[in-house]
Amino acid sequence: MSLRIYNTLSRALEPFSPIEPGHVRMYVCGMTVYDLCHLGHARAMVAFDVVQRWLKSSGYRVTYVRNVTDIDDKIIRRSLDNGETIRSLTDRMVDALHQDADALGIERPTHEPRATDYVPQMLSLIGTLEQKGLAYRAGNGDVNYAVRKFPGYGKLSGKSLDELRAGERVAVLDGKEDPLDFVLWKSAKPTEPAEAKWDSAYGPGRPGWHIECSAMSCEMLGESFDIHGGGADLQFPHHENEIAQSEGATGKPLASVWMHNGFVRVDNEKMSKSLGNFFTIREILAQYDPETVRFFIIRAHYRSPLNYSDAHLDDARGALKRLYTALHSVKPAAVEIDWLNSYAARFKAAMDEDFGTPEAIAVLFELATEVNKTGSAQVAGLLRALGGCLGLLQDDPEKFLKAGSSLDEAAIRALIEQRVTAKQAKNFAEADRIRNDLLSLGIVLKDSPTGTTWEAAQ
Repeated sequence: MSLRIYNTLSRALEPFSPIEPGHVRMYVCGMTVYDLCHLGHARAMVAFDVVQRWLKSSGYRVTYVRNVTDIDDKIIRRSLDNGETIRSLTDRMVDALHQDADALGIERPTHEPRATDYVPQMLSLIGTLEQKGLAYRAGNGDVNYAVRKFPGYGKLSGKSLDELRAGERVAVLDGKEDPLDFVLWKSAKPTEPAEAKWDSAYGPGRPGWHIECSAMSCEMLGESFDIHGGGADLQFPHHENEIAQSEGATGKPLASVWMHNGFVRVDNEKMSKSLGNFFTIREILAQYDPETVRFFIIRAHYRSPLNYSDAHLDDARGALKRLYTALHSVKPAAVEIDWLNSYAARFKAAMDEDFGTPEAIAVLFELATEVNKTGSAQVAGLLRALGGCLGLLQDDPEKFLKAGSSLDEAAIRALIEQRVTAKQAKNFAEADRIRNDLLSLGIVLKDSPTGTTWEAAQ
């Protein structure tokens, strides 16, 4: 089966075929670097890291661009509050982003353009839009996009202009001819620092957020490319506005496929600073090891909501330990994946169906069970190799298990006794739960007519 991807634009699963045979060009909207990355950023970065890994595993050459927004209202405010330059702030935050991404096993994109390096390209694109009658100069010095002059506006979000007008906020003295119009070039304000201003035919100012991605994606990948990705919160207005800008300027489709990862929720509530349930990647990594966090994100489908809780992270840790326990019991052989192998074929079928990581991970657990049954180094090698397609199971098993096991011998024996009691009461579900809990900690139980013994994978 060939790869199929859910396209937000068509709202359907579509067979994937790159514009240039054998080469996939993918653009993903990156972070606005005024603060540390949070769990929502981690979800997006991991999701598209898995996408590019699987494309490579499928034999494609991948050019992956993930931008950095390093000029923005929030960045300017934060730099002024901190009493530091914009460049100092954004450099620090980019370094922090890389540290967090590296910890989570996220491969660096092929290119990571910073918006401030592409202002000339943005001005050129704005000029083209103005020439085509899609942009106009406002009385306050801004340059705005005339949304109603682009016939396809709303096709990504699935909203008509009338629906969008119904939910609009009233624009007061912002120089817009229509409240739906959005800014392409922001006129400089006297209170803004000099490093936030660029000279242009429109006067000193800086680019709007949306034009940044249109200009950078075109410069790095061409006027049309294969995949454009980002979080579901970017579908409207950011990605809708990118389409209006880019396709309004070129007359060509911006991207063949639009992909959006799902929202993050915390204990079934939307993550937000106002609710006090907002977590940075670093706060989470202070409590859980990076691979557990990555596994937790990957075992949910990228389009599904991701519900964060300590209980779910604890469960992810236990599940990951079961996989590492299998790899600890048998030294994996170095294998090259044979995609005709039944396990590998099922793994591939899952990933080829819109990057179905939950089903792919289920295959990993089947392989772990087979390793425990047969002690096969080849099967263990396949488990490790398939895990590598997801950026998992590449650590030393003994190191991983030792780092997470916190039970002493007395606690282990107490759990074994609880299991014996459960079996005597014919509560086999509870007995199995205790066995699996111990297994997740790298502790293997062995039943015999004379009793139960255990071996610690430490």
